[in-house]
Amino acid sequence: QVQLEESGGGLVQAGGSLRLSCAASGRSISSYGMAWYRQAPGKEREFVAAVSWSGGMTDYADSVKGRFTISRENAKNTMYLQMNSLKPEDTAVYYCAVGTDTRVWVMRSRSAIDYWGKGTLVTVSS
Repeated sequence: QVQLEESGGGLVQAGGSLRLSCAASGRSISSYGMAWYRQAPGKEREFVAAVSWSGGMTDYADSVKGRFTISRENAKNTMYLQMNSLKPEDTAVYYCAVGTDTRVWVMRSRSAIDYWGKGTLVTVSS
């Protein structure tokens, strides 16, 4: 089993930055794909970004491309999401996700996710 714990959420003004972290425990996730999803109030959970097991390949939703950067440190069993130029529409609960499929593009599908974190709230004020 893999346990995931997100941190780094909070309240920020539009145009500001936040860095989310996801710490994994229970087993090494160095060979797994990892992703961030988010869920805004009244909306479905949506894909944000994914990173391959090595960190060498990434994938982003169009809505965050150029503003968000996903990365990972396998030695620390940790993944990050650097969020810049935040907009009010980025307000959501952000979830860390892990999938055993090694193809990064597959992580866009919720069916590829094997483990979920409990989420961290990001609020962007206008």
